[in-house]
Amino acid sequence: MAEGADDRVYYVISDLHIGGDEQLEEVPFREELLTFLERLESTDENAELIINGDAFGLWEFAELEGVEKFDVLEARYPAIFEQLRATGENIRITLLPGNHDHDLAAYDEYVDRLAEYNVDLVQDRSMTRPVGDRTIHFEHGHQRDPNNRIEEWGNPHATPLGYFYNTHVTSRAGQLSDRGRFNWLKDVQAVTPTERMPVWLLSKYVYREMNPILRYAIVPFLFLFNISAIFAVFALFDLTGVWSAPVDLIQAFLGQFGFAGRAAYLILAANVAVAGLLLLAAIPLYFVQRDIKKTVDRFGVFETELTVDASEPCADAAREVFAENPETAIFCYGHTHRPQMREVGGGLLVNTGTWLKRLHRRDGVTGLLPPVFYPTYELAAVRIAAESDGVAVEYEAIEKPSPSPAELTYIERLLTLGREPNPALPDRAVVTAEGDSTASEWTAR
Repeated sequence: MAEGADDRVYYVISDLHIGGDEQLEEVPFREELLTFLERLESTDENAELIINGDAFGLWEFAELEGVEKFDVLEARYPAIFEQLRATGENIRITLLPGNHDHDLAAYDEYVDRLAEYNVDLVQDRSMTRPVGDRTIHFEHGHQRDPNNRIEEWGNPHATPLGYFYNTHVTSRAGQLSDRGRFNWLKDVQAVTPTERMPVWLLSKYVYREMNPILRYAIVPFLFLFNISAIFAVFALFDLTGVWSAPVDLIQAFLGQFGFAGRAAYLILAANVAVAGLLLLAAIPLYFVQRDIKKTVDRFGVFETELTVDASEPCADAAREVFAENPETAIFCYGHTHRPQMREVGGGLLVNTGTWLKRLHRRDGVTGLLPPVFYPTYELAAVRIAAESDGVAVEYEAIEKPSPSPAELTYIERLLTLGREPNPALPDRAVVTAEGDSTASEWTAR
């Protein structure tokens, strides 16, 4: 393996989240990861693979402590560890801890255990690497997130808010996931930001877990709620004698279709009655909700949001790094699970994304139906290398089939028809010696 650093090429991945209780032990990208590592095993480049945090889901082991978690990982994923060993014989592999695998920084035994597989564990919050005559700054990014920041780095008992979320919510989801009508609950770890979780749970209950008879009875009402609410207002006008034309027009129109029209009118009338009651109830409930909110705010029960977007804090951190260390060209992080590349303060801010399933929210086009969370995969490795005109950064897509259509019910597929997500990765960019960048601001949605 070549030792020179000036011409070294860096491949960066992060947020694999391998491991966890029960159903979380599944690695849906196992074959793709092995193929990627095999390619690096045979490369003739002077390369280094950097796994930039959250390689493992160690927080998601609720019953195990310390290095016991690594024993389970070795037993579950022998092919992955053996391939790391083989790849590490050809190129250098460096692993930086994230928040989900902070245990790696808390127990020195992990250094030796990973070294057996030719993986160099760096137990620091961040590290740098030379690229040409410039430098790359690497960190996972969780230190910029108040809910996942670990103040006492290396303390095995460090427990930020995110730790409790993963041990009590994500881990428990892995234990219970196979009890559902479909094994979906384990995907809770793909729900970002986490304040979307209640809406996601409601969505999966309606579209997946609800009794099918009840679902097919209630979905038309929810779908037609907006129309029914308008008709409820018209019905009120008709009853009070203010304006009867709209109701007469609807009756005349549907009457043309005989029995089918009368049936449609009855269904619409039932929807209108329920919608009207809900509209009436909404008025006092609105004022009660406002009063409760004022009371909660007065006592200061909730001082901050549950989840904080770590993207902008990382951008601020990148500006500081670029200002303090002008030789730094790239600030590379992960954590938010959203591939991103943009120019910041004369350098390039790069997010490596995730190898987990990504869930794209698609709100309903009408009615009160819950949003659909459409699953995709967006596996990628970021390649960073020095070139004659500067430092080049590009995303190399790792091909993976889309999630099975069985993950979405027929109703979810119908509601997202023509609105399926088509995620794309940022284009190639170059940071020149003068500090200019060819990157346009780009953030995954």
